[in-house]
Amino acid sequence: MRGGAGKTVVSVGLSAAWNRRLGLSIVAFKKGPDYIDAGWLSAASGYPCRSLDPFLMGSEQMVRSFLMHSEKADGALIEANRGLYDGVDASGSYSSACLAKLLRCPVILVLDATKVTHTAAAMVLGCQAMDPEVSIGAVILNQVAGKRHETVLRESIEKRCGVPVLGVVPRQLRNFFPERHLGLVPPEESGDISGTLDLVAAKMSEYLDIEALWKLASAAPALGCPQPAASEAGLARDEVKIGIIRDSAFQFYYPENLESLEARGASLVFISSLENAPLPEIDALYIGGGFPETHLERLSANEVFRGSVKSAVEAGLPVYAECGGLMFLCRGIRHREKLHPMVGVFPFEIILGTKPQGHGYTLMECVGSNPFFPKGTTIRGHEFHYSRVADRLDPGSYPFVFRLDKGHGIVAGWDGICYKNVLAGYSHLHVAGQERWADAMIAAAGSYKRLKTNISADYGLDGVRPQSQSFPEVY
Repeated sequence: MRGGAGKTVVSVGLSAAWNRRLGLSIVAFKKGPDYIDAGWLSAASGYPCRSLDPFLMGSEQMVRSFLMHSEKADGALIEANRGLYDGVDASGSYSSACLAKLLRCPVILVLDATKVTHTAAAMVLGCQAMDPEVSIGAVILNQVAGKRHETVLRESIEKRCGVPVLGVVPRQLRNFFPERHLGLVPPEESGDISGTLDLVAAKMSEYLDIEALWKLASAAPALGCPQPAASEAGLARDEVKIGIIRDSAFQFYYPENLESLEARGASLVFISSLENAPLPEIDALYIGGGFPETHLERLSANEVFRGSVKSAVEAGLPVYAECGGLMFLCRGIRHREKLHPMVGVFPFEIILGTKPQGHGYTLMECVGSNPFFPKGTTIRGHEFHYSRVADRLDPGSYPFVFRLDKGHGIVAGWDGICYKNVLAGYSHLHVAGQERWADAMIAAAGSYKRLKTNISADYGLDGVRPQSQSFPEVY
């Protein structure tokens, strides 16, 4: 019904309960840009959670992804985001309702019943009347105060709305999952999560009618067979090694992004920024988002790794970095008046705010030279960060790459900053919305590999060449 109503707990718990209690294999999907909820859904289901996002992807891409990945399991569960009809404008564009209609999925409303009784029926009726093509299949009540509260809510909704209440979650004295500034703590930072998943599966089995919910899911109309993606036969397939920094500090990667690199001939080399070892031999580096701010002491103390990244950048290594990756490549991250040194590719500091500095979708036009995107490219992405640049950066003096029509970026209206063969920004990309990205990563890695082995001395527009750049003074 709205953001924060309890959809993630119910989705994770229901997926785990179907798996553990009914012996069903479930593939989970997450509507909208999200890494943390998707991580918990992956852990609960045992399959990588995929994103379905009408803003970042086309309808054919979403249908193909849904069919291709859900056919490997008994069923599929999609966790929505925000309220059912909440989108980017007054018309609800790109909402969860739009996705439900596209995939012909029954909708289970999770309703926060705090201090609500008969009005709950009006809320459900409103969702039914807003768009009759959206199939409201059931309601799950969350934060129910007691048996009397449940009785009034159930009777009101089932009599006035004609939909069953298939779950009642009581008011909890504590959260199932720990939370912090960006939402839930990711499973990668939560230690052994098997006990947590067992608990939430047991609780949801107690609170929800999981058999009736499975019957509802099983009655969803068929969509047909998955259509193959466009042929990649014409793609240049360099055998290159692309490093992926993936650990508890950097963990935000869409599975499709990594798979698209492998499909184009790359071998992925997973690297930890927390181990006291230099970069291995690679041809390009991808640094995703994450939580460097919760690992500042370990990152700043790891001089061997930081130094090897800086040396590789100066030698021309192609690097693509998003959000936390941008933070890692700056001069340092300041927290509680202490500066924690980072890689030092960019000469500015990052500070952590108490509220989001950028949150939502981004729409960007490439206007600056960089190793990955030609000028004029339109890119759709998303951002969610509490950090910001501490120094004053003049867009006219700094080599910003993307002009934003939507979103905030590094400074208001600008994102993406380039140094040599490094491109870093706050926006996250999904390859479905920008397929050129994967091709560009492969091309950059291949050119750098040839540079290292002296196979070719000609690095044209389709390749990558170390840039000779310097930054103005920051103040």
